[in-house]
Amino acid sequence: MSLDLLIEKIVKTQNPSVVGLDPAVDLIPGFIRKKSYAKHGETLKGAARAVWEFNKGLIDALCEIVPAVKPQSAFYEALGVEGVKTLCKTCEYAKKRGMYVILDGKRGDVGSTASWYASAYLGTVKIGENEYEPFPADALTVNAYLGSDGVKPFIEACGKYDRGVFVLVKTSNPSSGELQDKTADGRAVYEIMGDMCAEWGKNIIGKYGYSGAGAVVGATYPEQIARLRKRLPNTFFLIPGYGAQGGKAEDLAAAFGKDGLGGVVNSSRGIIAAYKNERRGERDYAGAAYRSAVHMRDDIMKRIHKITI
Repeated sequence: MSLDLLIEKIVKTQNPSVVGLDPAVDLIPGFIRKKSYAKHGETLKGAARAVWEFNKGLIDALCEIVPAVKPQSAFYEALGVEGVKTLCKTCEYAKKRGMYVILDGKRGDVGSTASWYASAYLGTVKIGENEYEPFPADALTVNAYLGSDGVKPFIEACGKYDRGVFVLVKTSNPSSGELQDKTADGRAVYEIMGDMCAEWGKNIIGKYGYSGAGAVVGATYPEQIARLRKRLPNTFFLIPGYGAQGGKAEDLAAAFGKDGLGGVVNSSRGIIAAYKNERRGERDYAGAAYRSAVHMRDDIMKRIHKITI
């Protein structure tokens, strides 16, 4: 299964982290924006080309030590057609450099719409006699709070195309508890969603014991992480919220087993905008990202020690 590939990359790098490529235009170093605007104007195209140069530099700097990237589609869609082109190019380039790509689209709908989303982001679309892969990602984040008929097309696509999904279970945002912590039939809603996620993934278990249906579980809720890990032994976690959102490495230990496997921890601004916290200047943005990624890896690995398969 697709998540087997992610696990192997995590073991190879001894680094259970993923960098979120969330390139808000104001995070891009000024010299990159200035160059792009000089050629394309202060336009959506100019901004999208600046994002591409920024992402390429980050990927080149990080690909040897970080196993995965997670582009958040909203930042690209905000730049229109040119932004979506940049999203596709970013996914392709990251994969070319050996990184696992989780497309953070949080897609979710029902009926044929869900099937089309699944084809677009996880599979192929047939045009005449030809089949095309619209978005070259390895996995996709999915919002399953519409119920089973909103997520099953994605699960089917995982099996058919050897892809993965990460289902929103307990999210890292402060207001997540307004719904997810409510109880029904003696379980919290996030526990119900976790149980459903495990059920959806039971027929797509990989060779390392984890299903192709992973769960998004926020680093900002360590007690819930521990509870869900006991409840979901075969579910791999995507863990947002580390760093800028307040999640700490010591809060994440419960997500991982004795072999060091169990999840991948996301950091976005803390890596890609690390140059803002250094004195070396914006032209060393990629170097700053590398140093920040190493610090994050070491911080997490102090609690895990070693990852094996």
